[in-house]
Amino acid sequence: MLGQLGFNSFQTNLHGACNTVANIKSQIKRNRQNEKRRLANKAVRSELRTRVKGALVAAETGAENAEVAASIAMKRIDKAANKGVIHKNAAARRKSRLAKRLTVGAAGADAS
Repeated sequence: MLGQLGFNSFQTNLHGACNTVANIKSQIKRNRQNEKRRLANKAVRSELRTRVKGALVAAETGAENAEVAASIAMKRIDKAANKGVIHKNAAARRKSRLAKRLTVGAAGADAS
């Protein structure tokens, strides 16, 4: 049906969204920049989740490096906010929730 309406220039990307192929040089460049940024932000968010998970596991198991892992996770959250990957309020919220879960996890590890 799309072919009948003359929308042959539509392409779908990995996310399933429709992209039109840009003809304007500045838009082609903007698309290239956006894709680069998306991949960079994706890597930062992935590392953020990994560090937070590592900190939580370390706190729950009572590992020796729990404080170091928590410190690194907090640092990564701050860096992501400074880079603009996440909003500063989102960073504050994540740090607050992480700190809360770390104290609960540490208390649970001490009890066992």
